Order: sequence, then C-alpha cells, then structure tokens
Amino acid sequence: MTQPEAQPGPTAHFRALERLYRSAPINGTFASSLTITGEGRAQIAFDVTENVFHAAGAAHGTIYFKMLDDAAFYAANSLVTDRFLLTTAFNVHFTKPVRSGRVTASGVWISGRRRVLVAESRLVDEEGDEIGRGTGTFMRSRIALSGLDGYAE
Repeated sequence: MTQPEAQPGPTAHFRALERLYRSAPINGTFASSLTITGEGRAQIAFDVTENVFHAAGAAHGTIYFKMLDDAAFYAANSLVTDRFLLTTAFNVHFTKPVRSGRVTASGVWISGRRRVLVAESRLVDEEGDEIGRGTGTFMRSRIALSGLDGYAE
C-alpha cells in the first residue's frame, strides 16, 4: 500500500488521514467526522446525545477527552506524512457542561516537527461557547502510515 496519488501534495495526505479516522472502530461508538482544514489544523464535528451522558445528565468527560485528543492529534499528524503519531501526554480542562447539540473540536499544531509535536484543541458548543480545551504531546511511532488500511485508498 502506498500513499494515495489522486490529489497532489498535502491534500492527498489530508484526505488519507480523514479516511484513517473514519476507519477507526472507536468512531462507531463515538460518531464524528474529521476535516483536515490545512497544515497543522483539524476539526471534528459531533453531536452530544444521551448515549454519552454521565449520571447527572450531561456529557461524560470521555467524549471531551476523545474529541480534544483526536483534533490535536490529527492537527499534528497533518504535518507528518510518513509515520503514525502516538499521544504521550494530554491535559484536559473542562470549562462548561454540555447536555445536547452539535460540538466542534478544533485542533492546531503549536510546536515541534522532528520527533515530538505539541498541539492544542478547543471544544465549542452550538452557541459558540468554549466547553473544554486541551494540550497534547505526540511522538512519531514506528508505524508507517502507508501500512495502515484506512490510510490507503
């Protein structure tokens, strides 16, 4: 399997990362869609529904972490075309509970390009209010992107 050549340069890599995201089994549990919006930038859209609630009737922190981590991860991996990154650390800050509606996670690369990359992300609800934010550290793995079924066309 090789990197797709249908579109030139970074665009092909971005679309391949989006396919990789869609292929992950976890996204069957947490329905969401990823868009790589440019080098070092990613957005994930998802709906908060009762199936992700904790006992007090609002979104569980699991969904906050997953979407913040994914948005930051894919923002960072958009800059790395040969290797799959691994999350080595991630800090989450909860700023507001959310009970329902469309939420957008936006990730942006901050620093590093060689071995370790740092990216941050924000969760914003339908009203435009920030409901959470996070910062992650990501390291190049030994896993070639081209060897992952979801990455290849």
